Amino acid sequence: MELLTPGTGLIIWQLIVFVLLFFLLSKLAWKPIMSSLKDREKSIQDALDTAENARREMAKLQADNANLLKEAREERDKMLRDAREAANRVVEEAQGIAKKSADKIIEDARAAINIEKQAALKDIRIQVSNFSLEIAEKLMKKNLADDASQKALVEAYIKDLKIN
Repeated sequence: MELLTPGTGLIIWQLIVFVLLFFLLSKLAWKPIMSSLKDREKSIQDALDTAENARREMAKLQADNANLLKEAREERDKMLRDAREAANRVVEEAQGIAKKSADKIIEDARAAINIEKQAALKDIRIQVSNFSLEIAEKLMKKNLADDASQKALVEAYIKDLKIN
């Protein structure tokens, strides 16, 4: 039973050792432990503040990136619109030039055709007149081969002259 009930001397010595240990710990160990805890708390708080600042900065950067992306898309759309409009203008100009060129070629062809047509008609008239003269000459030679037919023709011309 002595184990269960300690003696008063032991309790006093334990109390003295506890107070002495408490005093030594408070003087020697308590301040460094507390300062290291404060330093650690400060470093944790700094890390939290830095993380919060980084989070805010990331949110700001994301917003800036979103704005830049939006502006880039708008600029791209504008450039594509401008390029389409320029391409359409170029195509329209090329079509206009091609149409003018085709119209000029057609007009030149028509003029050349008309010139060739007139030349062909003139040539045909000349040939027809030559054929007519040849036929008339042959007919005259045949009909006027003898003197009697020549006299009859001269009399017919004279009669014709007197009537007119």
